[in-house]
Amino acid sequence: MLSKRIIPCLDVKDGRTVKGVNFVDLKDAGDPVELAWQYAQQGADELVFLDITATNERRKTMIEMVKAVARQLNIPFTIGGGITSIADAEALLNAGADKISINSAAVKDPTLIETLAKAFGVQFVVVAVDTKAVAEGNRVHLNGGRVMTALDTATWIKQAEELGAGEILLTSMDHDGTKQGFDLLLLDQISKSINIPVIASGGAGKIEHFTDVFLKTGVDAALAASVFHFGEIPIPVLKQELKKYNIPVRL
Repeated sequence: MLSKRIIPCLDVKDGRTVKGVNFVDLKDAGDPVELAWQYAQQGADELVFLDITATNERRKTMIEMVKAVARQLNIPFTIGGGITSIADAEALLNAGADKISINSAAVKDPTLIETLAKAFGVQFVVVAVDTKAVAEGNRVHLNGGRVMTALDTATWIKQAEELGAGEILLTSMDHDGTKQGFDLLLLDQISKSINIPVIASGGAGKIEHFTDVFLKTGVDAALAASVFHFGEIPIPVLKQELKKYNIPVRL
């Protein structure tokens, strides 16, 4: 059985790591390169960096930060934010990123998923999906959660898989930053409906939330931010606890 992955997420704004609640009220959480090094030492399996204002401000992800992170890390990392073309993705790959994450640009032009998958391989392409529950069901949101679309979340994720996404990073905006636990119902539904890995995101607050998401859904990885950034859950302690529940993890 493949090991379940623990992935710290670093939301980056103006070169600093930030964290908010329900995508707002951002607080400084430190230097991303320094944090990346610490997580690698602690046993994180991968890292995700999201330039959270790149799409909204029409800015490209900072290549220099990627190079600095790549020099520090011996674990895979994904970078997202403002990627709209093969040239953007290629620049990040050349700078040292292992995967790229696309979100708003993929919704606006779904063929981008196919283009990137053909150019670099499906394992390079992560499609990030920010979802929020509304009266009609779960709807995909864009631009850091600022813009609601008419897209049904499950339908869009299935389409992304068919177009060549290698992995889905699914963030529940309703749970994000609340520390009340992952959206288990949604994650279980999505992970059972597709054949590519799902990364659970949004809601981690204590160790039990990680055991729940691995025991009660089919996700392949769990991502969190503030509980790691502020030292509330040390990664080695988390992994030892998961091991007690016979959840396969890399120690």
